Amino acid sequence: MKLSIIMPVFNEVDTVAAVVARVQAVPIEQEIVLVNDASSDGTQEIVDRLASRCVKVVHHPINRGKGAGIRTGLEMATGDVVVIQDADLEYDPCDFLRLIEPIAAGQARVVYGVRPLDSQKTIMRWGNRFVTRVANLLYGQYLRDIETCYKLMWRDTALRLDLRCRRFDVEAEITAKLLRMGYKIHEMPISYSARYENKKLSPLDGLPTLRALWRYRRWQPAA
Repeated sequence: MKLSIIMPVFNEVDTVAAVVARVQAVPIEQEIVLVNDASSDGTQEIVDRLASRCVKVVHHPINRGKGAGIRTGLEMATGDVVVIQDADLEYDPCDFLRLIEPIAAGQARVVYGVRPLDSQKTIMRWGNRFVTRVANLLYGQYLRDIETCYKLMWRDTALRLDLRCRRFDVEAEITAKLLRMGYKIHEMPISYSARYENKKLSPLDGLPTLRALWRYRRWQPAA
């Protein structure tokens, strides 16, 4: 079973190479799809040097946002299963090995990694909990972390989502559409350490997240 790791990258010159190395150290059949979202800090040169048979690289000519990066990555991915990987050091790719087990065993088609949020600032921690609670109320679920980056699923499932959100609200769109398609989201604990240098997500991103949850509550997949 091949795992495609989709990594949207924007101005992560200090961390992207280290993250790629951590992912490649995980003993699993894999490919990495690096989507450079018009970085201006030297990231482009680094990702070009990382390109190889197992590391695909594509560049957006203008900054289009994380959601657009995920869409581009999905178009290039060839693995059986896909996962999103941020290009910073908050997540531990070693968790892939546990997260993929329920999928490989046929017990789940979608698995989310649930983060411990103790390392987050209070406003971010409560913001994460609030949007997750709203999602649960709107969609009749009991999820613990809809904003997690680690969302593993079969590639054919991901392609059916027909993602539209361009920025961080894509996380809510993914969850909303999966639930509208009738999938049960299997959750497992993962490692997580919040970072604050070069942080791009802000509390204001909670507003488009809530809009996405509301917008897709009656969405239906194409036949």
